[in-house]
Amino acid sequence: MTAHSVCPANKPGAVASQAPALVTHDLAVGHGKRPLVRGINLTVMPGSITVLIGPNGSGKTTILRTLSGHLRPLAGNIELVGMPLAALSAAERAQTLAALFCERPKTNLLSCYEVVEEGRHPYTGRLGVLGTDDSTAVRASLEATGTWDIANRDFAHISDGQRQRVLLARALCQTPRVLLLDEPTAHLDIRAALDMLTLLRHKAHERGMAIVMSLHEIDLAYKAADQVVCIRDGAVQRVGTPDEVMTAPQVEGLFDLEPETYNPLFGSMELARPAGPPQVFVVAGGGTGTACFRALARAGIPFAAGVLHANDADTLLAQALATQVVAEKAFEPVSDEALAQARTALRSCEHLICCLDTFGTGNARNAELLDEAQRLGMPVFSNAAAYLSWRDRREA
Repeated sequence: MTAHSVCPANKPGAVASQAPALVTHDLAVGHGKRPLVRGINLTVMPGSITVLIGPNGSGKTTILRTLSGHLRPLAGNIELVGMPLAALSAAERAQTLAALFCERPKTNLLSCYEVVEEGRHPYTGRLGVLGTDDSTAVRASLEATGTWDIANRDFAHISDGQRQRVLLARALCQTPRVLLLDEPTAHLDIRAALDMLTLLRHKAHERGMAIVMSLHEIDLAYKAADQVVCIRDGAVQRVGTPDEVMTAPQVEGLFDLEPETYNPLFGSMELARPAGPPQVFVVAGGGTGTACFRALARAGIPFAAGVLHANDADTLLAQALATQVVAEKAFEPVSDEALAQARTALRSCEHLICCLDTFGTGNARNAELLDEAQRLGMPVFSNAAAYLSWRDRREA
């Protein structure tokens, strides 16, 4: 595999002017003598974020443990800021690289402040005495991660999410040039996960720090990464920017997903399309159908949708979830042909849901579908919740 590098988004020309922070050459990693992942060739630049994605057991954590020096490479080598990792002393490594893994350290009744202080020990010398600058760094890291208010609490008696942020504070307090993170958003709610990734991007750019992390959340990987590394079947399958790597075929193949399950526009995974002929016809557009489509999919109800316009957000989602989609060219009024296809699809259904309050010039003829449903005596609903409530009452 060819080595790749990525320039930080807000630092044009950084790749050309800076030396790599981390480089691997034909690296093989694993436990024992048998490699779990072979042929890893990566170049990680200062100020950038590289995200490892892949199925459970593919070797993401093993790669990070090898990059951190916790595991010996089975083949190849690692360069950290231009030096062989194996040639660095423990002190040099601690001043250059920090790592945060999923397991929780034994703290022996330490406060959160004292846990973060450990990040300064590589700089304190043999006596381990912290100075004013160290204390300033500790407080700044706690404040940056939103944990200053729990600094005096027992680390063992805070929530998992709080522990994760305190441990990140410890890693940032170490002021590394390379930061390795294994599932840093684990145990965090959505707001905290977004806050953490925003903080990591800020610190990467502010300090010129290279970050390599593993993530399970594909949507977050797409949003946070400068470089994405796809790992599966003992090899790095693809390396590149999110737009290059995280296409629907690539992500679906990486995780053995059904076709059209991953939507790169939304950066999201969708439930499998309900099987069977459509029971409901949905009239939508401009994003009004998104909640309806997902509600029907959750309920396992196959549906058709139309007439939607190409490249509309509703069209892209309906193509993943609907049994049939009738679409018109973008920015074109609904044609006779498209309307005829929609009428045919409507007649095969039992109910209609219209998510639109009004019709514009482009989709004005969709109003004819409501007239057709009423002429057929078909129940019409304004949203999925009303339809599902009616259906539940009928089946009770």
